[in-house]
Amino acid sequence: MKKSQEFIPQVKKSEYNISDERAELMSAYIEFENVKKIYSMGEVKIAALAGVSFTIEKGEFVVIAGASGAGKSTILNILGGMDTCSEGNIYVDGTKISDFNAKELTTYRRYDIGFVFQFYNLVQNLTVKENVELATQICKNPLNIDETIEAVGLKERAGNFPAQLSGGEQQRVAIARALAKNPKLLLCDEPTGALDYATGKQILKLLQDTCKNHGVSVVVITHNLALTAMGDKVIKVRNGLIESIEINEHPLPVERIEY
Repeated sequence: MKKSQEFIPQVKKSEYNISDERAELMSAYIEFENVKKIYSMGEVKIAALAGVSFTIEKGEFVVIAGASGAGKSTILNILGGMDTCSEGNIYVDGTKISDFNAKELTTYRRYDIGFVFQFYNLVQNLTVKENVELATQICKNPLNIDETIEAVGLKERAGNFPAQLSGGEQQRVAIARALAKNPKLLLCDEPTGALDYATGKQILKLLQDTCKNHGVSVVVITHNLALTAMGDKVIKVRNGLIESIEINEHPLPVERIEY
């Protein structure tokens, strides 16, 4: 796929009636300010997030790492509009998404977010091209379907069904489907968790190259600390809190990472 500006996310402040003044005050593309998520089970309250603050710049490749139950998936779900916070403020591209109602969150997910899950979530009776096309039907400024499929290396497999593909190829379809929406954010939940080592590295390289070459902000959550070396920013989460935030001035290419 030849280089193009098509992949660069489009600014959509006007959709949510956010003033330009507020947008100008924003120093980071994404801001979490003392975000808490409390679940109630009868009289027992469980803090999945106990006050999380961090920023993400536009075009950054961010790795959020932590053990199972640390709160990293909760962060991803809230950032992606699949869940809401109990307290705190969340801004994305000048928009305060923490104030959104259910309808506004649906619009946000539809137009601004691309999701890549661990288990692909492809429609089994649709071809590769039809799976990608499905995503473009719910957004405003989709990318060219054929070019997006070619960009993830599946041009020759466009007519195949998911069952005819390897696990790595199915994950590539999932990435193409997410990218075809032309999202502001690409959110990846353990994207290599169901893949073997070699295939997993291919997928991580694709994500890293997408971020680097096309300006898409990519957030990957993982329990594998070895993968933190590839991130521009590494956010470590522990017990619902931010344990550390590190800026990596020289992120490693995936090919040089062993895990």
